[in-house]
Amino acid sequence: MTSATDYKPSAGEVKRLRDDTGAGMIDCRNALVRAAGDYDAAKRDLNELGQSKALKKSERTANEGLIGQYIHAGGKIGVLVEVNCETDFVARSEPFRELVKDVAMHIAAMSPQYVSREEVPADVVTAQREDLRKSVPQDKAPAIAERILEGKLNKWYEEHVLLEQAFVKDEAQTVAERIGSVVGVLGEKIAVRRFAKYALGEG
Repeated sequence: MTSATDYKPSAGEVKRLRDDTGAGMIDCRNALVRAAGDYDAAKRDLNELGQSKALKKSERTANEGLIGQYIHAGGKIGVLVEVNCETDFVARSEPFRELVKDVAMHIAAMSPQYVSREEVPADVVTAQREDLRKSVPQDKAPAIAERILEGKLNKWYEEHVLLEQAFVKDEAQTVAERIGSVVGVLGEKIAVRRFAKYALGEG
């Protein structure tokens, strides 16, 4: 059996992983070595690496970026989204531009209401919590009932909050994880600031 210490990925394997993830050649090679050639494991490893890098950069300032757009259904649905990064150099890069396009397309398809759960107004959270409480079995112990309620509330966040939704082009990762993978490649903080979706005939 090949171990992580002696596995040597081919140039083709490294290129395939780079094309799929956008990560650097060295990161792709190292991920394949750590996974002993298991492609899916290497891909997961790179996604986790991107998330780790994103967390470390989360407190940095991001004032550059792009306003992206996406038009769908013959001009009947349109999205504008502002995605920020730290430098104009990154804002002009292909991975960043592709990310902005992906986020705009995701918003058009999935219609999130908020960027993050921190953006959800407190009164909305309270109302949702009380409404969801009605569906919790009454015979459960208080601690168990509260855990069930929190699970239902988290599910609501996953349905209505952009960063927590399953990414429309790859449901194995969330939108936040898609962004994190690009942070891992570009090395800068990236954040969705705001978005708006328009549908023909809607007030």
